[in-house]
Parts: sequence; structure tokens; C-alpha cells
Amino acid sequence: MSYIENNLNEVRTRIAEAARNCGRQTKDVTLIAVTKTYGVDVINEAIDLGVTDIGENRVQEIMEKYESVKPVRWHLIGHLQKNKVKYIIDKVELIHSVDSFELAREIDKHAKKHDKIQKILLEVNVSGEESKFGIRPQECEELCRNISELENVKIEGLMTIAPFVEDEKILEAVFEGLKKLSEDISAKGIKNVDMNHLSMGMTNDFQLAIAKGATMVRVGTGIFGKRDYTK
Repeated sequence: MSYIENNLNEVRTRIAEAARNCGRQTKDVTLIAVTKTYGVDVINEAIDLGVTDIGENRVQEIMEKYESVKPVRWHLIGHLQKNKVKYIIDKVELIHSVDSFELAREIDKHAKKHDKIQKILLEVNVSGEESKFGIRPQECEELCRNISELENVKIEGLMTIAPFVEDEKILEAVFEGLKKLSEDISAKGIKNVDMNHLSMGMTNDFQLAIAKGATMVRVGTGIFGKRDYTK
């Protein structure tokens, strides 16, 4: 058994356990294998082992890997610049990191050209860290209402990145904050806006995120091992 198969088995077991512990089903949580810096061979091995969704942080890496990676659902999970939208609009299933109306409008423009409805999540900076992208929670409703008017973009939920800390209380507060925000937005009944997904939780905290309502967890090093940033 390869280290990737071994790691995948462990991650899946932990997802199932976390879901079971909070009365949810494993199928309610999508594992997104984050492939930043990893090569095509190990990505394809993971797909052969049943991975259906992969996430990339950078447009450049999607473009470099797209033709060589086996059929899979692609997620853009990193910061997206408006001038890069045109390169990935025909490739990605879901964009997790929309944090402005200007970006959403650019996505809408290019989605129209490809006759597709591009699904997106709004990135919310729940923790308030200055180093992180994302809108403030109090900006979420207005942005949802503005984006809801666009014809070729569909809001499917929210995404956040929790602080990289050991303190579970801090992590819980962030995950609970995103969950509550999604419930508040859902209760508004805004047209063309659904709160089907909460993308939160990574290798170090995904079980806690699932306990707080995550529907998508983003796991990279937990599957592929340590990243080599020199490549």
C-alpha cells in the first residue's frame, strides 16, 4: 500500500468518524484533495484511489496540470485575480474564493462566453486576521444581494480559512461563525443564492470543522505529505 493510499484511508476514516459523532452522514462531506505543489503522478494516483475533487490555490497550477490529470472536479480555492478568470472559467467546478462584486462580475462576463453558470462560494474572513483575504461577515448579505443579480454566477455557500492555531476554542468560534452566517443568509431568502456548502477545515482541523457543519474539507498535506516549495 502506497503512502497516499494509507493517508487517504486515514483521512476518510476520520471524516466518517467526525460525521458520525455529530449525527451526519459521510456522504454529506466532500473531501477536496488540495494539490498545490504536488505533481501529476501523485494526483492521478489519488484519483485512481477514488478522489473525485481536487483543489488548487493558483490559476497557473491548474493550467499546467489540467491536460495531464485524469477526469476530476476542479476547485479554485486560492485568491483569484480578475485578470486570471478567463484562464480557468471553462475548467473549474467551483470557485471558493470570491470576495468582491468586481470579481463576481468578471466571472459572470467570462461564464457568459462559455454559456455556463459558474458556481461560487463567498470567502469570509471570520477570524478578522489582516493577512487573510475575504469579506467581513457584516458585508456578506449586501454582497450576496448584489451578486444575485448576475445571470451567469450562482452563489452556493461560504468559505473560510481558520487561523493556524492549536486552541480549539478559537477554531470553534470561526467555524460556528461561518455556520451561523450561512443560516442567517439562508433565512433572508435571497433569489439565486443558496447556502448548500460550507467550505472550511484543512488537514489540521477538518474534524472540528465537520462537527460545526462543514460540507467541504480541504486536505493537502494530510494526503500527499509535506510540500516541496522549491519545485
